[in-house]
Amino acid sequence: MSPATPAPRSGGAALELLVHGVGGATPQDMLDDPRTARVTGDATAAVYRRRDDLDAEDHPDGDAERPVPEAYCWSNLTSGNGARALWLLLLPFMVVNLAHWMRPPAPGRPGLQRLYGVLVRLVALTLTVLLTAAACEVALDLTAWQCAGSTACAGDRSWLGFLSAERGGWWSQPGRRLALAAVVPAALVSLLWYLSNRTWSAYEAQRPPTTYGTPGAEGPAAGQEPSCARPCACSGPCPAPEPCPAPEDDSAEADPADDGTGTPAGLRPALGRPGFWYGRRLVARLRAAHTALGFLTVTAALTGAAAHQDRATAPGSLRESLGWTLQSAVVALAAVVLWVVCRRGRSENRLDLRLERALVSWLPGTSLLLLLLAVLHAGWSRPGWRSAGTLPGDMTFGVLTLAQGGLVVALGAVALLLHRRRPEPRTALYGLGGPAVAMLACALGGVMSGGVAQRVADWLDGPATPGMGDGSAIAPPVLLSWQASVIPVLLVLLLAPAGFLVVRTARAARRLGPVVEAAYGPRTADPVRTARIAAIRARAALTDSAPLLVGLVSGATLLLGAGSVAGAWIGGAVPGRAFEGAQPAIASAADAAQSLGSWMIGFGFILFVTWGRRAYKDASARRTIGILWDVGTFWPRAAHPFAPPCYAERAVPDLTWRMSSWTARTGGRLVISGHSQGSVLAAAAVWQLPPATRKRVALLTYGSPLERLYGRWFPAYFGPGPLRGLHRTVHCWSNLHRATDPIGGPVRVPADGDRPVVDRPALLDPVAYGRTPAHPLPEPIRGHSDYQADPVFAAERSALLDRLPPGLPRQRAGAPSDQGSSGRSSG
Repeated sequence: MSPATPAPRSGGAALELLVHGVGGATPQDMLDDPRTARVTGDATAAVYRRRDDLDAEDHPDGDAERPVPEAYCWSNLTSGNGARALWLLLLPFMVVNLAHWMRPPAPGRPGLQRLYGVLVRLVALTLTVLLTAAACEVALDLTAWQCAGSTACAGDRSWLGFLSAERGGWWSQPGRRLALAAVVPAALVSLLWYLSNRTWSAYEAQRPPTTYGTPGAEGPAAGQEPSCARPCACSGPCPAPEPCPAPEDDSAEADPADDGTGTPAGLRPALGRPGFWYGRRLVARLRAAHTALGFLTVTAALTGAAAHQDRATAPGSLRESLGWTLQSAVVALAAVVLWVVCRRGRSENRLDLRLERALVSWLPGTSLLLLLLAVLHAGWSRPGWRSAGTLPGDMTFGVLTLAQGGLVVALGAVALLLHRRRPEPRTALYGLGGPAVAMLACALGGVMSGGVAQRVADWLDGPATPGMGDGSAIAPPVLLSWQASVIPVLLVLLLAPAGFLVVRTARAARRLGPVVEAAYGPRTADPVRTARIAAIRARAALTDSAPLLVGLVSGATLLLGAGSVAGAWIGGAVPGRAFEGAQPAIASAADAAQSLGSWMIGFGFILFVTWGRRAYKDASARRTIGILWDVGTFWPRAAHPFAPPCYAERAVPDLTWRMSSWTARTGGRLVISGHSQGSVLAAAAVWQLPPATRKRVALLTYGSPLERLYGRWFPAYFGPGPLRGLHRTVHCWSNLHRATDPIGGPVRVPADGDRPVVDRPALLDPVAYGRTPAHPLPEPIRGHSDYQADPVFAAERSALLDRLPPGLPRQRAGAPSDQGSSGRSSG
């Protein structure tokens, strides 16, 4: 921990609110004291103090001149119990949700902004269909249709005996086998609904306070128009809330350079709007739509097979008429789902407490009822029906792939138009970061769906490569084999940029050697020490090459995906079969790519399942997965309701409430210091503060990805304009960074009038080059961690406190206090 802070020159109570970064931290480590107590909060997220500091504000004659340290611990929001391992299933949904927030800033183009949001939500919808279709492929096609219909396959598996067509039992008819197998994809959709509803109740459904600094205040009652007031930090009665502005689309934003101070809600910076961290209504709508479409996907698979048989063998019959009716109902309800998804996005300019209960209930309920009717229709006796080949409707994956590719291309065109409105040179991929990440989400979904289908086909087919056996072999759709075959090609293509980065990093390390030695002044050089520091600096700079790699992978995935669709439709067979008559070298390459791709995608699926099982049992592995979610789930669920929940919808109100209530009660000075991801939470919380409170708050960020990652990838929310606005609204702000840090960096906010530049000169790392009287042992290279061990940290914190105005008179005795609420949620 940091050394004791020098006494500030101005008096009054002072508080330092510490916010940890990715991976979490214990309150004991953050406060450097084994004896800590929870001040407010619960087991999920809470504020802690040293036991000796619990009543520090009540004893001004003691050690009140030093800032009282408090630690906000939020790690359990992302790495809690073993059920969090199930979040691995949601990885593609999390990635596509990020694409929504990567929109380039373009004030004055609300139509394009809305179109961007609609396109991302449609891409997210295709991922739900893809995952459900993969479950249908495994349960209905590979198992119930192909394996149970094959004497050899069913005979080798006793658990499939009662479904075997050769036994002639009640379940032997294909329609009844399919109806029974439909339980698997329906259960998957139900699990996704359950996970989303459970986290929705714990995150989005938690109503944020409407008046910070008034403990116990509740929002408006049900049916009342919600207040859009800014949080109140006054010690007396709060002013009347401002009226709500007219509803606007979620994408409509003000000029990011606006400082957001005292302006109408529609002109505030995006992260300072009242409804930004409260997405209950949208998530409920999207959850109902995605759940309904998941059930409709299963219904379409069941009805398509049965209706295909009835049209061929019983034209004009009642069964055929019912089949047409069910298929028409599926199309009509799918159109309703599309309307629900496209109709509206987020409501950020107001605290929207409404919930469309009828829509949320009847849409998935009607789809489930339709699925039950499809089960009854498929179970209708059809004595002459035999299953052969693949299940009718195997073009589903091809249509989905084309739809995803078309949506991503359209999203790219919209993103380029938005970027041209206000181009920023440091924006990732010239504004194409969102489309590139959306393409990666589709690729992840394809790998997961193709991996499980290939693995199950391998298991059912024996040692042969799927699609390469005899006529009775079990095989997934041809397109999935083509998609697996392009994986080795993609890896080979990535060798070139990977080699380029390795060479460039090695050259950069050599060039940095003299720079490192010059930074520490004249001394005897140690070539080994210099080379190690220079190498770490060069590797840390690789983070800035992430847009290049993401762009290359996304572009190659799009082209190879289009090639796989073309190959499957033109060739009509798996690559190994399609190239049998070609040149021997080409035929061998195609066969090797298919075999290797099938093995790799199956192995990837097994690795994925193994990792999830280990995470369920092992807390340390679960913590590692939590680090991934720390970065990926900062943003609210705006595109996909089945994505992991947004922890910031709990953490940001927690921090805002704590800062507002403490400053209102004590009139003191507060510095909120955030490390890594904690600096992003700290900045978001400061944006939510009322102007009166921001005048008493200083912001200290260190190891911060605010500009290096968030500013480049999410320019509409953390780009140069919003960060300059934050600099103008907060009383004072300092940022510490190191050249050896692969995550944090400068925020690149220049001086503004009497406000100095935010970035301090890069800290030396290590703090001493060799052995010195002050550092007799070699100092470690800390990189992204232990910023508080650097003496500059304590000095900068003290300087920030000194720049804050003197403390105000304390709140009168008997006023509501935020202390003594141990064990209660602060959000």
